[in-house]
Amino acid sequence: MASSAYDADPVALLKVLLATVEADIIPLTSKGVSSGSKLFGAAILSKAGLVPLTVSTNNEVASPLLHGEINCIQQFFAQTSFPDPLDASKPASSQRPNPRDCVFLATHEPCSLCLSGITWSGFDNFFYLFTYEDSRDLFSIPYDIEILQEVFRVPAVLTSSGSGETDGEDLEARQLYNRRNKFFTARSFEDLVREISEKRGGVEATKWSDEVKRVKALYNELSDTYQKGIKGGTESASFWK
Repeated sequence: MASSAYDADPVALLKVLLATVEADIIPLTSKGVSSGSKLFGAAILSKAGLVPLTVSTNNEVASPLLHGEINCIQQFFAQTSFPDPLDASKPASSQRPNPRDCVFLATHEPCSLCLSGITWSGFDNFFYLFTYEDSRDLFSIPYDIEILQEVFRVPAVLTSSGSGETDGEDLEARQLYNRRNKFFTARSFEDLVREISEKRGGVEATKWSDEVKRVKALYNELSDTYQKGIKGGTESASFWK
């Protein structure tokens, strides 16, 4: 459920997030995948006015650590001026907004590196267009899930039901990370569509579900370009292609 002014209207929020992906992130990503980088991008917006403050994309050609989210965070903290979130006519301010006053947008559900980067940087939320499963199944990039499973997900201690037999736990049924925790709340674009359905009804939700699908489809060509580059031997600093 919506928790504060910036996300009180899921329609307005989703509209801006989709527009930011299409108009700001995708053009940068198109250039990135042409040079061999993955198609993950990110943006940081003000909660007040939902104005994009920084926009970035993956740059693993330069470093395997420069994921879209990390690149965006680095830009946010290195940037020397920021637009006024409520009045575009005002000159840019040199004061960096508090991360708590920002919305973090990721085109793809953040990997373990980026989850940590978002958390350590102080952002209390993020929204994502594609899920981990989308990254694996649509874009042939399975490493977000594999690293979380292999490095971070420790098997639970086996417990007894009291009958003398040991009960196991279905690890595959466990979430890979806590989407709501003391540091941040994570929501997908599909979560916003469900909120729209609750608040505005099914007709409005269907409209925005179709819009989410349209923007997702814009990544088909980007994925093809990236995969062709990998198969063609495009050089990248990333170990995991």
